[in-house]
Amino acid sequence: MKIYLKTPDEIKRLREANLVVNAILDSVEAACVPGASTWDLDQIAAREIRRHKVTSAFLGYHDYPAVLCTSVNEVVVHGIPRKHGVLKQGDLIGIDFGCFKNGYCGDSARTVVVGPAEGKVSEIIDITRKSLEAGIAQAVVGNRIEDIGYAVQSLVEAKGYSVVKQFVGHGIGRAMHEDPPVPNYGRQGRGWRLKPGLVIAIEPMVNAGSDEVEVLEDNWTAVTKDRRLSAHFEHSVAVTDDGPFVLSRP
Repeated sequence: MKIYLKTPDEIKRLREANLVVNAILDSVEAACVPGASTWDLDQIAAREIRRHKVTSAFLGYHDYPAVLCTSVNEVVVHGIPRKHGVLKQGDLIGIDFGCFKNGYCGDSARTVVVGPAEGKVSEIIDITRKSLEAGIAQAVVGNRIEDIGYAVQSLVEAKGYSVVKQFVGHGIGRAMHEDPPVPNYGRQGRGWRLKPGLVIAIEPMVNAGSDEVEVLEDNWTAVTKDRRLSAHFEHSVAVTDDGPFVLSRP
């Protein structure tokens, strides 16, 4: 495992990239309305990429065909935008986006509901968001990498939901995916010790039912095996002597 600790200047550059990511996700979220297609959302993200003069981190990555991941209802992650993927009132959609700015990568995701959030849809979004915050709170100097996953898993399972184990977070910097892997589960006090300058993407994926996931024939779209709802949140976070610095939050 090769872990690259970032200098303060590199963290500043990562912050700049992540602020663009946040702004583009804001534009996409505003367009998550009934009748919009996930293809429409991808076109909005592509337009904003051009406007901000950045480069997509997703397009062409292992032949991924879009600049945005759009994961609707039972889709956990990596949903490909499609013209026939029209949003309906009450749909849950995860929007995941990354870009490069001046050679550094930003990466973030959020899950929103199309129209007013109610019942289980509202609950899974709230729990997943809170689990991300619990994980971020553990991203402090001296803790270990599994402390983050333990915090996420403990909160999620206490509410009767499950954490996806097939996909994990990751280090981030000049490449979108760097070491170390950042699982959303684990045991306290285990794994790589967190040091100043570590920058990681923490991204819990939470299922309403089983944690089992399967990938569809397009080799990208990951869905819950029981076809129940899933939600996904992600922030890029720098470990600093002053505590966690959430780079993708304004």
